Amino acid sequence: MTIVHGRHTHLARQLWGLRRQSRLPDLHVVVAMDDPEVEPLARSQAGPWDVRVASLPRREGRLPLAAARNLGVAVAARARAEQVVLLDVDCIPSPRLVERYAAVLADEHRRRLGPGGAPLVLSGEVAYLPPAPAGRDYRDLDLAALAAPHPARPVLAPDEVRPAEDLRLFWSLSFALTVRSWEAVGGFDEGYVGYGGEDTDFGQRLGGSGGRLLWVGGAAAHHQHHPTSSPPVQHVHDIVANANRFARRWGWWPMEGWLDAFATRGLARRDPDGTWRVTGDAPG
Repeated sequence: MTIVHGRHTHLARQLWGLRRQSRLPDLHVVVAMDDPEVEPLARSQAGPWDVRVASLPRREGRLPLAAARNLGVAVAARARAEQVVLLDVDCIPSPRLVERYAAVLADEHRRRLGPGGAPLVLSGEVAYLPPAPAGRDYRDLDLAALAAPHPARPVLAPDEVRPAEDLRLFWSLSFALTVRSWEAVGGFDEGYVGYGGEDTDFGQRLGGSGGRLLWVGGAAAHHQHHPTSSPPVQHVHDIVANANRFARRWGWWPMEGWLDAFATRGLARRDPDGTWRVTGDAPG
Protein backbone atom coordinates (compact mmCIF):
# COMPACT_ATOMS: atom_id res chain seq x y z
CA MET A 1 0.00 0.00 0.00
CA THR A 2 1.24 3.47 -0.83
CA ILE A 3 -0.10 7.02 -0.64
CA VAL A 4 0.66 9.48 -3.42
CA HIS A 5 0.51 13.15 -4.31
CA GLY A 6 2.65 14.05 -7.29
CA ARG A 7 5.88 12.03 -7.45
CA HIS A 8 4.55 10.17 -10.50
CA THR A 9 7.99 9.11 -11.69
CA HIS A 10 8.76 7.85 -8.21
CA LEU A 11 5.54 5.81 -8.24
CA ALA A 12 6.41 4.36 -11.65
CA ARG A 13 9.79 3.22 -10.31
CA GLN A 14 8.16 1.72 -7.24
CA LEU A 15 5.80 -0.24 -9.48
CA TRP A 16 8.83 -1.44 -11.46
CA GLY A 17 10.29 -2.67 -8.16
CA LEU A 18 7.06 -4.46 -7.27
CA ARG A 19 6.97 -6.21 -10.64
CA ARG A 20 10.45 -7.62 -9.86
CA GLN A 21 9.48 -9.14 -6.49
CA SER A 22 10.37 -12.75 -5.72
CA ARG A 23 6.89 -12.94 -4.22
CA LEU A 24 4.44 -10.71 -6.03
CA PRO A 25 1.85 -8.88 -3.96
CA ASP A 26 -1.70 -10.17 -4.15
CA LEU A 27 -3.12 -6.67 -4.00
CA HIS A 28 -1.73 -3.16 -4.44
CA VAL A 29 -3.70 -0.37 -2.79
CA VAL A 30 -2.87 3.18 -3.85
CA VAL A 31 -4.40 6.20 -2.15
CA ALA A 32 -4.26 9.36 -4.25
CA MET A 33 -4.27 12.56 -2.24
CA ASP A 34 -5.77 15.33 -4.35
CA ASP A 35 -4.20 13.87 -7.50
CA PRO A 36 -6.41 12.48 -10.31
CA GLU A 37 -3.38 11.39 -12.37
CA VAL A 38 -2.43 8.66 -9.92
CA GLU A 39 -5.12 6.10 -10.78
CA PRO A 40 -4.34 5.70 -14.50
CA LEU A 41 -0.63 5.40 -13.72
CA ALA A 42 -1.15 2.81 -10.99
CA ARG A 43 -3.36 0.72 -13.26
CA SER A 44 -1.35 1.01 -16.47
CA GLN A 45 1.96 -0.04 -14.86
CA ALA A 46 0.64 -2.67 -12.46
CA GLY A 47 1.81 -6.24 -12.43
CA PRO A 48 -0.43 -9.33 -12.28
CA TRP A 49 -2.15 -8.31 -9.07
CA ASP A 50 -5.41 -6.76 -8.02
CA VAL A 51 -5.29 -2.95 -7.97
CA ARG A 52 -7.48 -0.77 -5.76
CA VAL A 53 -7.22 3.01 -5.98
CA ALA A 54 -8.87 5.30 -3.44
CA SER A 55 -8.86 9.10 -3.28
CA LEU A 56 -8.87 11.76 -0.60
CA PRO A 57 -9.06 15.55 -0.97
CA ARG A 58 -6.81 17.94 0.88
CA ARG A 59 -7.86 18.79 4.40
CA GLU A 60 -7.73 22.49 5.23
CA GLY A 61 -5.35 22.88 2.29
CA ARG A 62 -2.95 20.21 3.56
CA LEU A 63 -2.31 16.62 2.55
CA PRO A 64 -4.01 14.10 4.88
CA LEU A 65 -1.10 11.66 5.21
CA ALA A 66 -2.38 9.89 8.33
CA ALA A 67 -5.93 9.60 7.01
CA ALA A 68 -4.67 8.33 3.65
CA ARG A 69 -2.74 5.49 5.29
CA ASN A 70 -5.78 4.54 7.34
CA LEU A 71 -7.94 4.52 4.23
CA GLY A 72 -5.45 2.36 2.36
CA VAL A 73 -5.34 -0.30 5.07
CA ALA A 74 -9.13 -0.20 5.34
CA VAL A 75 -9.38 -0.88 1.59
CA ALA A 76 -6.94 -3.79 1.94
CA ALA A 77 -8.87 -5.20 4.91
CA ARG A 78 -12.15 -5.04 2.98
CA ALA A 79 -10.41 -7.04 0.25
CA ARG A 80 -9.64 -9.66 2.94
CA ALA A 81 -5.93 -8.93 3.22
CA GLU A 82 -4.39 -10.39 6.38
CA GLN A 83 -0.90 -8.85 6.06
CA VAL A 84 -0.13 -5.38 4.76
CA VAL A 85 3.08 -3.66 3.70
CA LEU A 86 3.09 0.14 3.73
CA LEU A 87 5.71 1.67 1.47
CA ASP A 88 6.42 5.35 0.93
CA VAL A 89 6.04 6.41 -2.70
CA ASP A 90 9.71 7.46 -2.76
CA CYS A 91 10.84 3.91 -1.97
CA ILE A 92 11.80 1.26 -4.52
CA PRO A 93 11.51 -2.19 -2.90
CA SER A 94 14.41 -4.59 -3.15
CA PRO A 95 13.45 -7.85 -4.90
CA ARG A 96 12.80 -9.83 -1.69
CA LEU A 97 10.97 -7.18 0.33
CA VAL A 98 7.46 -8.64 0.07
CA GLU A 99 8.67 -12.23 0.52
CA ARG A 100 10.81 -11.35 3.54
CA TYR A 101 8.15 -9.33 5.32
CA ALA A 102 5.56 -12.08 4.77
CA ALA A 103 7.88 -14.81 6.03
CA VAL A 104 8.95 -12.95 9.18
CA LEU A 105 5.38 -11.97 10.02
CA ALA A 106 4.22 -15.55 9.70
CA ASP A 107 7.16 -16.89 11.70
CA GLU A 108 6.92 -14.35 14.51
CA HIS A 109 3.20 -14.78 14.97
CA ARG A 110 3.53 -18.56 14.93
CA ARG A 111 6.48 -18.84 17.32
CA ARG A 112 6.00 -16.01 19.77
CA LEU A 113 2.61 -14.42 19.63
CA GLY A 114 -0.11 -16.74 18.45
CA PRO A 115 -3.34 -15.54 16.88
CA GLY A 116 -4.33 -13.31 19.80
CA GLY A 117 -0.91 -11.93 20.70
CA ALA A 118 0.32 -8.39 21.16
CA PRO A 119 0.66 -6.09 18.13
CA LEU A 120 3.81 -6.55 16.07
CA VAL A 121 5.30 -4.16 13.50
CA LEU A 122 8.21 -5.00 11.20
CA SER A 123 10.49 -2.34 9.75
CA GLY A 124 12.94 -3.09 6.96
CA GLU A 125 16.02 -1.04 6.20
CA VAL A 126 15.65 2.09 4.08
CA ALA A 127 18.81 3.26 2.33
CA TYR A 128 19.14 6.59 0.57
CA LEU A 129 20.03 6.94 -3.09
CA PRO A 130 22.07 9.81 -4.51
CA PRO A 131 20.77 11.57 -7.62
CA ALA A 132 20.97 9.31 -10.65
CA PRO A 133 23.84 10.20 -13.00
CA ALA A 134 22.91 12.47 -15.88
CA GLY A 135 21.00 10.59 -18.55
CA ARG A 136 20.54 7.50 -16.36
CA ASP A 137 17.57 6.12 -14.48
CA TYR A 138 17.56 4.24 -11.18
CA ARG A 139 16.06 1.26 -13.01
CA ASP A 140 19.33 0.91 -14.94
CA LEU A 141 21.57 0.97 -11.85
CA ASP A 142 22.67 -1.28 -8.98
CA LEU A 143 20.58 0.31 -6.25
CA ALA A 144 22.00 -1.76 -3.41
CA ALA A 145 25.51 -0.62 -4.27
CA LEU A 146 24.50 3.04 -4.56
CA ALA A 147 22.28 3.49 -1.51
CA ALA A 148 23.62 4.67 1.85
CA PRO A 149 22.06 3.39 5.09
CA HIS A 150 20.42 5.75 7.54
CA PRO A 151 22.98 6.59 10.26
CA ALA A 152 20.50 6.32 13.16
CA ARG A 153 19.11 2.89 12.29
CA PRO A 154 20.70 -0.55 12.37
CA VAL A 155 22.21 -2.31 9.38
CA LEU A 156 21.27 -5.98 9.57
CA ALA A 157 22.32 -9.22 7.93
CA PRO A 158 19.81 -10.46 5.33
CA ASP A 159 18.43 -13.12 7.69
CA GLU A 160 18.59 -11.06 10.89
CA VAL A 161 15.67 -9.88 13.02
CA ARG A 162 16.38 -7.52 15.91
CA PRO A 163 13.99 -6.05 18.51
CA ALA A 164 13.88 -2.25 18.47
CA GLU A 165 14.70 -0.68 21.82
CA ASP A 166 13.56 2.84 20.93
CA LEU A 167 10.08 3.18 19.46
CA ARG A 168 10.81 6.80 18.58
CA LEU A 169 12.69 5.42 15.59
CA PHE A 170 9.56 4.00 13.97
CA TRP A 171 8.97 5.50 10.54
CA SER A 172 6.35 4.91 7.89
CA LEU A 173 8.72 4.72 4.92
CA SER A 174 8.59 0.92 4.96
CA PHE A 175 6.82 -1.30 7.47
CA ALA A 176 4.61 -4.36 7.63
CA LEU A 177 2.09 -5.82 10.03
CA THR A 178 -1.06 -7.89 10.13
CA VAL A 179 -4.45 -6.24 9.87
CA ARG A 180 -5.08 -7.58 13.39
CA SER A 181 -2.04 -5.68 14.71
CA TRP A 182 -3.08 -2.56 12.82
CA GLU A 183 -6.51 -2.63 14.43
CA ALA A 184 -5.01 -3.23 17.88
CA VAL A 185 -2.83 -0.12 17.57
CA GLY A 186 -5.65 1.87 15.97
CA GLY A 187 -3.86 2.98 12.81
CA PHE A 188 -2.62 6.56 12.52
CA ASP A 189 -4.20 9.44 14.40
CA GLU A 190 -5.99 11.49 11.75
CA GLY A 191 -5.73 14.57 13.94
CA TYR A 192 -2.20 14.87 12.54
CA VAL A 193 -2.70 16.65 9.22
CA GLY A 194 0.11 17.25 6.78
CA TYR A 195 3.75 16.51 7.50
CA GLY A 196 5.33 15.47 10.77
CA GLY A 197 4.56 13.80 14.07
CA GLU A 198 2.17 11.05 13.02
CA ASP A 199 4.91 8.42 12.78
CA THR A 200 6.26 9.16 16.26
CA ASP A 201 2.72 9.07 17.65
CA PHE A 202 2.10 5.68 16.01
CA GLY A 203 5.26 4.30 17.61
CA GLN A 204 4.20 5.50 21.04
CA ARG A 205 0.74 3.99 20.67
CA LEU A 206 2.33 0.73 19.54
CA GLY A 207 4.25 0.65 22.80
CA GLY A 208 1.19 1.69 24.77
CA SER A 209 -0.75 -1.25 23.36
CA GLY A 210 1.95 -3.67 24.52
CA GLY A 211 3.26 -4.09 21.00
CA ARG A 212 6.76 -4.50 19.63
CA LEU A 213 8.78 -3.16 16.73
CA LEU A 214 11.27 -5.46 15.00
CA TRP A 215 14.03 -4.42 12.62
CA VAL A 216 14.12 -6.88 9.72
CA GLY A 217 17.10 -7.57 7.51
CA GLY A 218 16.59 -8.66 3.92
CA ALA A 219 13.58 -6.35 3.35
CA ALA A 220 15.47 -3.33 2.08
CA ALA A 221 13.91 -0.37 0.31
CA HIS A 222 15.83 2.26 -1.63
CA HIS A 223 14.71 5.85 -1.12
CA GLN A 224 14.80 7.87 -4.33
CA HIS A 225 16.55 11.20 -4.15
CA HIS A 226 14.50 14.38 -4.22
CA PRO A 227 15.24 17.97 -3.18
CA THR A 228 14.83 18.67 0.53
CA SER A 229 15.34 21.56 2.88
CA SER A 230 16.58 21.41 6.45
CA PRO A 231 14.66 22.42 8.40
CA PRO A 232 11.64 21.76 6.14
CA VAL A 233 10.37 25.33 6.16
CA GLN A 234 7.65 24.52 3.64
CA HIS A 235 6.02 22.35 6.33
CA VAL A 236 6.38 24.75 9.27
CA HIS A 237 2.62 25.11 9.81
CA ASP A 238 2.08 21.35 9.81
CA ILE A 239 5.05 20.61 12.04
CA VAL A 240 4.14 23.21 14.67
CA ALA A 241 0.50 22.11 14.83
CA ASN A 242 1.39 18.43 14.94
CA ALA A 243 4.13 18.93 17.53
CA ASN A 244 1.68 20.71 19.81
CA ARG A 245 -0.82 17.87 19.40
CA PHE A 246 1.84 15.29 20.20
CA ALA A 247 3.12 17.13 23.28
CA ARG A 248 -0.39 17.48 24.69
CA ARG A 249 -0.83 13.71 24.43
CA TRP A 250 2.57 12.38 25.39
CA GLY A 251 4.15 15.13 27.50
CA TRP A 252 7.31 15.59 25.46
CA TRP A 253 8.22 17.29 22.20
CA PRO A 254 8.92 15.52 18.92
CA MET A 255 10.88 17.20 16.12
CA GLU A 256 12.69 19.47 18.62
CA GLY A 257 15.59 20.07 16.25
CA TRP A 258 13.25 21.42 13.60
CA LEU A 259 11.28 23.52 16.09
CA ASP A 260 14.47 25.10 17.41
CA ALA A 261 15.69 25.74 13.86
CA PHE A 262 12.38 27.43 13.00
CA ALA A 263 12.76 29.63 16.08
CA THR A 264 16.32 30.58 15.07
CA ARG A 265 15.01 31.65 11.66
CA GLY A 266 12.12 33.61 13.16
CA LEU A 267 9.53 31.25 11.71
CA ALA A 268 8.09 30.02 15.02
CA ARG A 269 8.27 30.85 18.70
CA ARG A 270 7.50 29.27 22.06
CA ASP A 271 4.64 30.97 23.88
CA PRO A 272 4.64 31.51 27.68
CA ASP A 273 2.24 28.57 28.10
CA GLY A 274 4.82 26.29 26.48
CA THR A 275 3.10 25.74 23.13
CA TRP A 276 4.65 26.61 19.80
CA ARG A 277 3.24 29.18 17.44
CA VAL A 278 4.02 30.01 13.80
CA THR A 279 5.03 33.63 13.33
CA GLY A 280 3.77 35.95 10.62
CA ASP A 281 7.06 35.61 8.75
CA ALA A 282 6.60 31.90 8.04
CA PRO A 283 5.80 30.75 4.50
CA GLY A 284 2.10 30.17 3.94
